[in-house]
Amino acid sequence: MAAKRRDDEAFPYKMKDLCELTGLPRQAVHFYIQEGLVPEGHKTGRNMAYYGERHVERIRLIKKLQDEQFLPLKAIRAILEERDDTFSPAQKQLFAEVKDRLRSTFGSPTDRKETVPVSALLEATRVDRRDFEEMVEIGIIATTKGPKGRMLVSKDDAWIVELWGRLRSAGFSRELGFSPRLMAFFEEAIASIFQKEVEILNSRLGALPADQLAPMLARALPLVGEFLLRLHENKIRTFIATATE
Repeated sequence: MAAKRRDDEAFPYKMKDLCELTGLPRQAVHFYIQEGLVPEGHKTGRNMAYYGERHVERIRLIKKLQDEQFLPLKAIRAILEERDDTFSPAQKQLFAEVKDRLRSTFGSPTDRKETVPVSALLEATRVDRRDFEEMVEIGIIATTKGPKGRMLVSKDDAWIVELWGRLRSAGFSRELGFSPRLMAFFEEAIASIFQKEVEILNSRLGALPADQLAPMLARALPLVGEFLLRLHENKIRTFIATATE
């Protein structure tokens, strides 16, 4: 098969150059490409591809979101795939104002900068590293490197590891078919519910001023959480009742 010609100015970098410019190993870059977070390079042969500035910028953005905001890959994918015309400029401004007003209730993004060492977290929760690495792989949690190369995880994500450790202690072992990958089902379900919530609130409350909308959301969102919890409990009770008849 003949090699494809490339535009040297648009695609000046080999994989080695891409790794040097972004500070990421080859495996990480390939993973981002495989997951669709970074576009494929311009292929000139079966095992040769070249990359451009858009690849460098995209990888640096992903790394920034992981390191500074501790966003998991699923959240980063949602940000990267968000269309600019999803919300109007006025709606985006309203969301920004509401976000600022809700920080005292739901916390600031800077809170996610508080970290704990992964090794200490795994030791305390008795979660093995294989389980932890699966959580990172499916995008439930994110890690970053701290001083001396120590792997760190946001305190906001530590509860996921702690909860998984408690499930393991309850007997939900890998031998019985339970792995962290099962959590992806719940994450996808919650993400779908949340997206619908945003659409409903935007269509019904989008015209309200931020100083009126923010306190309404601060009171309503915990109630929605309680509703989901109790609804789940009711489903369990109904199942048990009908299964024992």
